[in-house]
Amino acid sequence: MPRLVRDRDGVGDSGPMSLAIWVDDNGKEQVEHGARPRVGVQMRVGSITARSYEAQDWWQTTTITEILEESENQVKFKTGNSTYTWIC
Repeated sequence: MPRLVRDRDGVGDSGPMSLAIWVDDNGKEQVEHGARPRVGVQMRVGSITARSYEAQDWWQTTTITEILEESENQVKFKTGNSTYTWIC
């Protein structure tokens, strides 16, 4: 199950959803399900459906600007304002 953690404070989310979201050259939003982080996309990780009695259903990053480290089960990356670790 994917997990996304902001490195500076440990906040984020985990769940079966791991989406890459970006806007294509025609200005249309694109979504890739089951995605790994890569430069140029925003990542959303968490629950596919609403959670009962929880403050949030998912966590989404801003656009990824740089991949810092990558292995089979983990990607560390930078966005415009934070550094994250995605674990699968």
